[in-house]
Amino acid sequence: MKRLNNLLLLTLFAAVTLALGSCKKDDDIAAKDDKIIRDYIAANNLDAEKTASGLYYVIDEPGNSQHPTLANEVRVKYSGYFTDGKVFDEATLTLPLYGVIKGWQEGIPLFGKGGKGMLLIPSKLGYGSDPRPGIPANAVLIFNIHLIDIK
Repeated sequence: MKRLNNLLLLTLFAAVTLALGSCKKDDDIAAKDDKIIRDYIAANNLDAEKTASGLYYVIDEPGNSQHPTLANEVRVKYSGYFTDGKVFDEATLTLPLYGVIKGWQEGIPLFGKGGKGMLLIPSKLGYGSDPRPGIPANAVLIFNIHLIDIK
């Protein structure tokens, strides 16, 4: 029985150690992303706001009073790029807001219909540690957004 308790304690200790190590790594990445975004904002003389989650945004044109929720489909014209200016995607799409990255789920509703601006998305609100074709792991993403329609 003592051996089983020791094994249980050792397993619990290992799990806690891994979780704390992961939290520290996540905190380090979040701090690095925040510095990258703040440096980009300063270098480009942007007037950006920051949300509690770490998302930065710039509203150039607020649009009308109609704002989407996660239950809506949105028609968005966008260009996505990295802080070095390299474009990784641009399109005009209609898609459900619940089905996109967290940075869009939080950021798109900040615009009213017809609104335009920019989302500066830390990696945890983008694709995180999961690379995508043309997007490396833990990449800060920037999107120019035009919210064309809400359905």
